Amino acid sequence: MPLVQVSITREGVTPAQKAQVIAGITQVLVEVLGKNPATTMVIITEVETDNWGIGGESVSQRRTQGR
Repeated sequence: MPLVQVSITREGVTPAQKAQVIAGITQVLVEVLGKNPATTMVIITEVETDNWGIGGESVSQRRTQGR
């Protein structure tokens, strides 16, 4: 029973896009590892850009500075 956790920044990702990510990840586990799709779980966590840091700065700060 695989569990895959995906963290992304909360920036306009649509429900349809999330559904594609879930289906795609599930399919990769079926094809590569032979896992049962019925018992494969995918969790998508959306994180505010203020709460996601890279190189000592939040993503919000980096985006304001054009990085």
